[in-house]
This record gives sequence, C-alpha cells and structure tokens, in this order.
Amino acid sequence: MNRITSFTARVVVLPIANIDTDQIIPARFLKVTDRAGLGAGLFADWRYAPDGAPDPEFVLNQPAARGAEVLLAGDNFGCGSSREHAPWALPGWGFRAVISTFFADIFRNNSLHNGLLPVTVTAGVHQSLQQQLQRQPEAAVTVDLASQTLTLPDGTSVTFPIDPFARHCLLHGVDQLGFLLGAEPAIRDYEAAHPPRIGTFAVRSGAAS
Repeated sequence: MNRITSFTARVVVLPIANIDTDQIIPARFLKVTDRAGLGAGLFADWRYAPDGAPDPEFVLNQPAARGAEVLLAGDNFGCGSSREHAPWALPGWGFRAVISTFFADIFRNNSLHNGLLPVTVTAGVHQSLQQQLQRQPEAAVTVDLASQTLTLPDGTSVTFPIDPFARHCLLHGVDQLGFLLGAEPAIRDYEAAHPPRIGTFAVRSGAAS
C-alpha cells in the first residue's frame, strides 16, 4: 500500500450528493479480483457515451482534471453496497484523497484499508473550498496526514478526523496484514517468554468435564 504523508495537489470538483458505489464503479466491473485497470471503469456510466466514447462534458474527461489527486465530492459519498472495488477504482484513476462532508461507514473503512484517504470537513469548509475552486480551477490543496490538516487554496487550514490505527497504517504504507507482519519479532519474543502451558490446560479441561 502506498504511503500517505503530506502532498499538494489539484482538485476535481464533483459536488453531487449521495454518490453510491454503483456509480463509482458499476457492477459489470466487479468480476475481477485484481484492482489493476479498475481506474478505467471509474464513474463509467457518467464518463462514457453509449458508444463508448468519452463524454467531453464529464469532469474527469476535461483537461483540467489531468494529474489531479483529490476529489471534492458531495455529501454521503460512497453509500450503497459494500463493494471494495470502489476504493480500488479511485486510486486506480489517480486519486489519493476524497473530500466530503460525510462518508458511508463501509466505504470509509474500505478506503482506509486500501490507501485512499477520506477527508471529512464541515459544510462551511466544503462550500468555501468549492467557491475557491470555481474562482481558481487550477488551485491546489495540501493534505497533511501527519498533522491531520487540510489547507485550502486561500491558506485556511482545518483539521479532519481519522482513526488512529488507520492513520498509522497510511503513514507507514502498510495494511493490517503488513502491520501484523511488522510485529513478528515482538510476537516471537512474547511467545519465547511465555511457554505454552499444555499440562495446566489439560488439567483444567478435565476438571471442567
């Protein structure tokens, strides 16, 4: 999993409320178990015309979106089914963080486990950022996970919440399994200092029976 520490990036603005996981990645893309290439299916039903050609009106197909790493979404982003492909598709396109006033719980947790940072802000901050980006579409924000701060184009800095364990994993670029593997020496030391008590267990088991 890629590390997230601090980065400055441009923003794609898609302030639609209640974008569900089927809109993020339609069900026909769920046949795969590998995240490679899923970025091509991100927002596919909005992004492509019926003949498969890119819709020039959709924000991801516009030149200003190229190289952007942050998505400014509407309220209740990631609602709907629990498909993990949704937080696979967003980094597959190039997003490292999504900003919203509210994330569906399962989507938020899946994102944190897959290297995508959900940044929750107040409605006022969301509106201010959207207005700033309307005036300066090429403006950038800075996301600093270490300090849990989001800096807007006008220099305003706000904090955002995140689970401490998820923050640790993202800062170090490890998933839950990687975290456990990193603790292997400590686990071995603990096991060596606490030999198994097989005999005691057998006696207690017999007494219980």
